[in-house]
Amino acid sequence: MNKILLLEDDPILSKTLVKYLSINGYSVDLARNGEEAIDLTYDNDYDIYLLDINVPLLNGIDLLQHLRDADDFTPAIFISAMVDVSSVSKAFVAGADDYIKKPFDPEELLIRIKAKTSTLKSMIKIKDYEIDLEKQEVFKGKKQLYMSEVQRNLFLKLVQYYPNPVDKDTLMECLEKPTDLALRVNISKLKKSLGIDIQSIRGVGYKII
Repeated sequence: MNKILLLEDDPILSKTLVKYLSINGYSVDLARNGEEAIDLTYDNDYDIYLLDINVPLLNGIDLLQHLRDADDFTPAIFISAMVDVSSVSKAFVAGADDYIKKPFDPEELLIRIKAKTSTLKSMIKIKDYEIDLEKQEVFKGKKQLYMSEVQRNLFLKLVQYYPNPVDKDTLMECLEKPTDLALRVNISKLKKSLGIDIQSIRGVGYKII
């Protein structure tokens, strides 16, 4: 189930959207001000952000800028009554993926959400890397990285489960000759070649941190 963070201080609209999105299979966390939204992003991982601009404590644009500065590239759609070109421009400069103007048809919003969350299924961004799960390609910046089959498969498994750990048995499937030692060696090589932190979770497996 895709998880959504909704930043909206209008009680009627927020109640309507939470109900509508829940009926359509989404899990929704509601924040009524920017500070509350920030706290929720620290404690949860979301598939998409729906952000109003004119909200208390921290406006939606500044919130998104803060998240982008912290390397959070979760897709973000603004839903706002502010229709002037300046506001729309600032939203996209801050890192918005889409902008929908109030009032709007909830079905139109759902279409835009589906367009973004379906892209998430094949494209994932972690740290400095962008991973195309469908094509099984790894990029750093715009440069494609070429890795051994074992290393690539291990990395893709870790990426698919991120930020959760992957159990050893699942990772062993990536190895030609699966042993605990072979897994440790390959994880070590992966950490060194990519410069990425991979943590061993005792009794479970490994995770990207």
